[in-house]
Amino acid sequence: MCFEFDALPPELPDGRAVIAGGAAAESLTLTAADGNQFAAALAESPAPSGPGIVILPDVRGLYRFYVELAERFAAAGHHAIAFDYFGRTAGVEERGEGFDWKPHVAATTVEGIHTDLAAAREALAAATGASQFASVGFCFGGAHSFWAGTNPALGLDAVVGFYGGLNPGGRSGRPNLVTDSDQIKVPVLALFGGADEGIPAADREGFDAGLERAGVDHEIVVYPGAPHSFFDRKQEEFAEASADAWTRTLDFLAAEPVAA
Repeated sequence: MCFEFDALPPELPDGRAVIAGGAAAESLTLTAADGNQFAAALAESPAPSGPGIVILPDVRGLYRFYVELAERFAAAGHHAIAFDYFGRTAGVEERGEGFDWKPHVAATTVEGIHTDLAAAREALAAATGASQFASVGFCFGGAHSFWAGTNPALGLDAVVGFYGGLNPGGRSGRPNLVTDSDQIKVPVLALFGGADEGIPAADREGFDAGLERAGVDHEIVVYPGAPHSFFDRKQEEFAEASADAWTRTLDFLAAEPVAA
């Protein structure tokens, strides 16, 4: 599990909001190229200054944390859309805390996630006029954010992952980023907790080695003592790591708007 159901994303660091308050996200139902209908939340920035952001949630799919995160990105000058993975198996309705996400995660495929991601990016472009894009993912979504950088058809210019799982351990529908990260073709920012037992140093080293082989610009940041899912307003103990992760993400997005 990543965040608790009532978790909220950290506030933007001081000076990083380009507008006061927040930009309210719009709830959408999108249709992918294969006919799948799925939920999304789109927040348009009144003062855009960087690439549009496609947010890939954790294993629970789309819920309030990621709706508010889209609003945070909009406040920072990025049009943003967060989308749900489970339209094929759970429909488009809003789900509560008791949602049993495990069988729905197991039913996802890389192809399905890419199909939905493409539809979300297209919806963001149509609504806002954005022409450059980056993905930002968390946990399960972090891994898929990294892997989206292998697929030029998705139209991404950079990818960001917060504690994205690197070794799927035989689980289907998940890429192995320890062995295959050399397939990534766009700049990467990867943020990990040093105390995250599910993503050991050896996996991070394999991921880094593949990115070196690929010759893509990348930065891997490890926060000593921070656990999985440290990026949470409720975790005051890790507020410093969260603020630094926000700053690095926004700086990366400003510096890497276009893929090579």
